[in-house]
Amino acid sequence: MKMKTAIQSQYHASLAMLRQVVELCPAVLWDDPAYKNRYWQIAAHTLFYSHFYLHPSAEDFQPLRGLRADSHRFDPTGDDGQQEPQTQAELLGLIDQFSAQINDLVNALNLEAGSGFHWLDMTKFELQFYNIRHLMQHTGELAERLWQVAGIEIRWVGHRPEGV
Repeated sequence: MKMKTAIQSQYHASLAMLRQVVELCPAVLWDDPAYKNRYWQIAAHTLFYSHFYLHPSAEDFQPLRGLRADSHRFDPTGDDGQQEPQTQAELLGLIDQFSAQINDLVNALNLEAGSGFHWLDMTKFELQFYNIRHLMQHTGELAERLWQVAGIEIRWVGHRPEGV
């Protein structure tokens, strides 16, 4: 298996798990004010950065259509999380939009180049591990919240799901 194919596979698998935590979240948990970082905010933040760091640089970044410009921040308006939540349907559509771009974005990477982000002193190759770890850290956080609050488990996806 070639390196880029393996990277694509792990992005697809990780996004499939993010899709599960978004899809299975009960309405009561989606924007629960008991949490400083609302469920939907964590999902949007995760999606934003996963997509962002697959670009050559911040200047080359082309945001997903429909993802709010401030979605990378947990409290973008300073109003303690009172902004209108993005819906599950919106985020599922954004996950699909990102998933459709993964292969092209990864194929365009020069894995031996610098990260392209001055605040990350690493190669593009290492950045892929960094990015997937971030994606899975927040997916795991949401999966744990799902389990604790609603008793809902998600299934592990080990590599590129069928049909992707």
